[in-house]
Amino acid sequence: MLYRAIGVMSGSSLDGLDIVFAEIHENGGKWSYEIKEAVCYAYNTEWANKLQQAVSLSALDYQLLHAEYGHYIGSQVNRFISEKGLAYKVGLVASHGHTTFHIPAKRMTAQLGDGAAIAAATQLPVVTDLRALDVAFGGQGAPVVPIGEKLLFNDYAYFLNIGGIANISQKAAGMIAYDVCPANRVLNMLANEAGYEYDDRGNIAASGMLNANLLDELNQLDYYAQPYPKSLANSFGTDTVYPLIKAAGIANADALHTYTQHIAIQIAKNIIALNLQTGQESKKLLVTGGGAFNVFLTGLLQEHLAPHHIEVVVPDSLLVQYKEALVMALMGVLRWREESNVLSSVTGAARDSVGGAFWMGQEE
Repeated sequence: MLYRAIGVMSGSSLDGLDIVFAEIHENGGKWSYEIKEAVCYAYNTEWANKLQQAVSLSALDYQLLHAEYGHYIGSQVNRFISEKGLAYKVGLVASHGHTTFHIPAKRMTAQLGDGAAIAAATQLPVVTDLRALDVAFGGQGAPVVPIGEKLLFNDYAYFLNIGGIANISQKAAGMIAYDVCPANRVLNMLANEAGYEYDDRGNIAASGMLNANLLDELNQLDYYAQPYPKSLANSFGTDTVYPLIKAAGIANADALHTYTQHIAIQIAKNIIALNLQTGQESKKLLVTGGGAFNVFLTGLLQEHLAPHHIEVVVPDSLLVQYKEALVMALMGVLRWREESNVLSSVTGAARDSVGGAFWMGQEE
């Protein structure tokens, strides 16, 4: 079967809306893909502020933003279809939305972006709320990308996505995956202080000095001692980690350097531990997400992993930037097929689930 689907992703780093149009093939249980078109529509200041401040809104204002953002996503999908000449070629849209509240301990997760609004705007079948059922079954609702890693990428044993939060996956029995630490969300906040949107290639961090006391404080945070499955809300980076860095009272370049070192240490520590547990024959680590362009960070990571013969692989820029949106498209296809698209071995839920609300935006 051939499916032509759009995947939409808004990450916690608030850089923009990633949209992918992919052809996804299934033949005898084997899956493959081809990204045909992809784009990131950057958020303007107004939208970035709306999304960042959503958690402080009243219940009514939050619901109004939920609907407004859904129509915004729909308009951006329509723009994408028009600009890329995709009219009448798209069979399905799967939108992750923008995560605001994520409290799996209370069986609740919330992503902005009303699916009904997207369906009404695009007049296409739409899948949203991809994490909700897993959380209802007692899971972390994260990470959800490992289903794509399991089905679409056969040459790697380990996967690392460095977005607002860094998360890792390992192809083992049932797959293992979890959030490691805040990443670009905190790095970008520090870069913003220096007047930059982000630390390009990690150059500012590379120019700084390590603050050993801050590094030790960061590495001792309670989350890192918790066993998986586990997941992080954006607030851990903004409300716990960032204030800890600021309290150190060090130069901006030194803060970026120290936190980048922290990210590399935490990622490497977890991958090495997984490698020792399962003894994977393949030693390739696929790195995607915006942080894959941070040369200073990936270089540190390779230094930590080289003694364990684990190779860090940064693929072409298309896959680096749009892997998560691609997997959203796959998850939408699986939901359409009524097949499991969230793995309980990753999230800790009672069972695998066929997650997602379905909105029929077109007449049958």
